[in-house]
Formats: sequence, structure tokens, C-alpha cells
Amino acid sequence: MLSAMEKAAILVEALPYIKKFYGKTVVIKYGGHAMLNCELKKAVLTDAVLMKYVGMHPVIVHGGGPEISGMLKKLGKETSFVGGLRVTDAETMEIAQMVLVGKINKDIVGMINEIGGNAVGLSGKDGNLLVAEKKMGRVRTPDGNEEMVDIGQVGEVRQVNPGIVSTVLREGYIPVVAPVAVGEGGQSYNVNADSAAGALAVALNAHKLIILTDVEGILADRSDKSSLISTVTLDEVPGLVERGVIDGGMIPKVECCAAALRGGVETTHILDGRVPHSILLEVFTDRGVGTMVIK
Repeated sequence: MLSAMEKAAILVEALPYIKKFYGKTVVIKYGGHAMLNCELKKAVLTDAVLMKYVGMHPVIVHGGGPEISGMLKKLGKETSFVGGLRVTDAETMEIAQMVLVGKINKDIVGMINEIGGNAVGLSGKDGNLLVAEKKMGRVRTPDGNEEMVDIGQVGEVRQVNPGIVSTVLREGYIPVVAPVAVGEGGQSYNVNADSAAGALAVALNAHKLIILTDVEGILADRSDKSSLISTVTLDEVPGLVERGVIDGGMIPKVECCAAALRGGVETTHILDGRVPHSILLEVFTDRGVGTMVIK
């Protein structure tokens, strides 16, 4: 147990950060193992509630891929992926929307309220928050070329109308956004939660974008967890990709951070969501965790 003096020291260490980030908007992309483990889930949402009470404005954008896959399996519907994107026919879209908006979103809102915060659940369709257009999938042909294929109702965010989120923030609530977007003619689209969080961060002029993952951050040597790179600049990203330091699923996350930075977001962070209270450690302490991507 921490002594009274140790607890006081932690609060004193946090003070300059509380002052620095007071009134600032922070977009948190919530996904991975932290959504599946009840203890980690409570830790992440407690962090968001604490941030709200010390004067920050957290906005949560959540994923839900494993839950969608689980529901499709229960209903006996096969699912397939092209280039990491789920092939989404009309029936799959209906199921995905039901899981993301009707279940996951409301579960998160309920837990935040239970912890002591006040949350409002939204989807990207509310107030035309996220407007998307159809995204094609990429496949590599036997001759080594790339081919574009139709993967259904998968969308790419092209416009963000943040008014509904700004209103919710202004009224003192924590917005929780499901990554379902609207397209031409009212078409529903399933969009990547990382991309949705990045686009929303830019539209809200957010100070920070935080992406929770299931890895420690960017590692110089993936076999050595102590080789965590704490800070990466935009200029360093191409070289790290070329050397294979950034590869696989980390590439789209770093690309999302880069797009947010170019759009005016001050700092972006890739954090290990498996570490309890990783958000508070990054935002309110001298130590920090994960990798910060900066201009």
C-alpha cells in the first residue's frame, strides 16, 4: 500500500499536467484487449472519468471487431476479410451496426455512468457526424500486381460534422462514438475505428489523440520489449517502415497518427491497453508509457 506521503507525491507530480491540459480535448480510440477484459475496461473508463473531473474533455471512439465476429458466428454467418477489412454485405452491416451501436456503445456508456461519470452514446450517423464513401479492398494477384475489389459496405471517412459531439461536450458529458458512418442516399458504412478517431480528433481541434493497442508501442526490436521507442517524429516514420520496425498492423495506426498531426492535432500516442491506467500514466506522469508520435 502507498503511504500518505507517496500518494501526495503522485498528486504533486500530476499537478503541472492537470494545469497544462485543463480545457483540452483528448480523443481516445478504445479497442483491443482492453475492451474484452473487465478489469482493463473499468481502468480505461475510470481514466476517462477522472480526466473529465479535472477539466479535460475526453471523447471515446470504440471498435468492436471481435464482438462482431462472435455475433456472426452465433448466427451461422460466415465472415471473410480482404486486406484486413471485413467483407460487409447488407446483412453483415446490419449485424455490425446492431453490435456496435446497440450493444457495445451502450455497455460503455453504462459503465462510465456506473463509475461516476456522465456519458452519451452516439454513432457516426447521429447528426451526420461521420460521412463516408465506399472503400474498395486491395488484393494481390498471382502475378504480383494489386487489384481493387468490392468488399461491400465498408467506408472511408470523408467528412466530419462535429457539432453533435461539441454540444455533448459543452453540456458536460463524455461522448462515446460507435464507428458507423452514413453515406450517399443514407447508406450505412462500417468504418475503421482508428481512422474515425483520427478524423474526429482533427475536426474537434483536439490536443491529443490516444490509440490503445495490444502491444507496448513501437519497438526497435520486436523480440526485446525494453527496446520501446518513446518518441517518433513524422520525418522518422518512412525510414522505420522501410527497415521493418513499423510493419503489419502498426502501419495503419502510425498513418492515422500522422494524418491527425498534419490536421493540427498537437500530439498522438500509441499505448498498450493491456496496462491498467496506461492513459493516466501517459497523460499525468513524468514517466509516460507507449510511443508518442509528434510533428
